[in-house]
Amino acid sequence: MRLAILSDIHGNLTALEAVLADMEKVGGIDLTWCLGDISAFGPRPVECLRQVKALSEANEGKTFKVIGGNTDRYLLTGERPKFPFPADEAGLVKFKSEWHSINDALLWAVDQLSFEDYGFLKKINGQELSKKVDGYGYVIGYHAIPGNDETTLFPDTPENEAADFFLDREGWMGVGGHTHIQMDRDLGRWRAINVGSVGAPMDVKGQAGWGLFTFENGQVQVDLRRVPFDLETIIAELGSVGYPAVDWTAGRLRG
Repeated sequence: MRLAILSDIHGNLTALEAVLADMEKVGGIDLTWCLGDISAFGPRPVECLRQVKALSEANEGKTFKVIGGNTDRYLLTGERPKFPFPADEAGLVKFKSEWHSINDALLWAVDQLSFEDYGFLKKINGQELSKKVDGYGYVIGYHAIPGNDETTLFPDTPENEAADFFLDREGWMGVGGHTHIQMDRDLGRWRAINVGSVGAPMDVKGQAGWGLFTFENGQVQVDLRRVPFDLETIIAELGSVGYPAVDWTAGRLRG
């Protein structure tokens, strides 16, 4: 059985199409999971959402399954991310600027959504995925950590803290996104994988990440893949579509 997993598209249709083309080139994929953060903070929020929706509705939803992430929830509810209190005046200035950029970008994305688009985001909100693989056991999929779409699990998160995230789940392998950094960690009973980000990778800029999992004879082969996309084309596209936070988003994409 071959399972493809992608996450954190963030309105980057060019990167999404590059990953889908790579999946087609690999071939033989039985099931695909999309782990959320589909629309916000990119030039093509609706196009990405509708592409994912179409894939999820093909074959009666049996071969492509999708859940929402924290930024999808922001578009639904108007919530915003939480940040620490600024420590000084310079920190407050930066805080204000960051908040304006985030808020403007999210409101712009919401304005693009139809009621049908909104309904799809509502349907996938707060969900997780699981699959019992014959001969291997349960694999679970989530956006950030099990039960929480906001908490971060990094390669250097203390092992005891990382292991605690899985205490009330059954399985052997957990797969998420959210941090935009690919990861493969042994946590004892659990193996924690992060497939990285399709649209806004933080580890290798301009390289869309996704994961291919091949299960055979009770074992799994994990291939954390990267696919190049033209970073400057995406940044130019932000300006051409009237996106309101070009400099902020360009800085995140370029690192």
